[in-house]
Amino acid sequence: MMADSYKTIAGEGEGYYTEKRSKFLAFAHHVEDAEQVKAIVDRYRKKYYDARHCCYAYMLGPEGLDFRANDDGEPSSTAGKPILGQIKSNGLTDVLIVVVRYYGGVNLGTSGLIVAYREAAADALAHSRVEERLVETVITYDFPYVMMNQVMKIVKDMQPRIVSQNFDNTCQIKLAIRQSLAQELESRLKKLSFE
Repeated sequence: MMADSYKTIAGEGEGYYTEKRSKFLAFAHHVEDAEQVKAIVDRYRKKYYDARHCCYAYMLGPEGLDFRANDDGEPSSTAGKPILGQIKSNGLTDVLIVVVRYYGGVNLGTSGLIVAYREAAADALAHSRVEERLVETVITYDFPYVMMNQVMKIVKDMQPRIVSQNFDNTCQIKLAIRQSLAQELESRLKKLSFE
C-alpha cells in the first residue's frame, strides 16, 4: 500500500557555508512543479548574476519520482548530487534547493566541493520548517437536494476537506480526502444513491 502522506518544507529557508574564501549561499523552497523550479532558478541567476555557479536540485511528487540535479559548470556530480542527497536524506519532496557559489580564488577539489554543497544545502534545510502533507484524492458527487442530510452526515463522519459545493436542484459537492480513505468515502456516497 502506498503512503498517503509526505514531508516537505513550508515556504523558504536560507543557509550559508564558506570554505577557502568561496561563499555558498543556499536557498530552500517549497515547489510543486517544474515551471516553478525554472522560475525560481532564473530569479537567483538574475539576482546573483556575478556569481560563478548557480547549482540546484529538486524532488517533486509524493513518491519523489520526479527529480533533477544540476551542477551548473562545476565538475560532474560535485554540486547537484550532494544537494539532492540532502533532500533525500531528510525524506523530503516538493523541495528545490539552489546553491549560489562565489569563487574565492582557491580550488576546493572534488571532495571539497561535495562537502561545501552538501553543507550549504543542509544549512538551508536546517533553517526551513518541515511539515507533513496528505496525498489527497478529490471526489465529485452529484445528488438531488433531498439527499442533502445523508451526504452531509457522511461528510461530518469522515471529515474530508470540502473543495467546492453547489446546492441547486441538482447538487454537487467536491471533496478532498486522504488517499487511504478515498475508497470508503466513494462507496458510502454510492450506497446513498441506491437507498
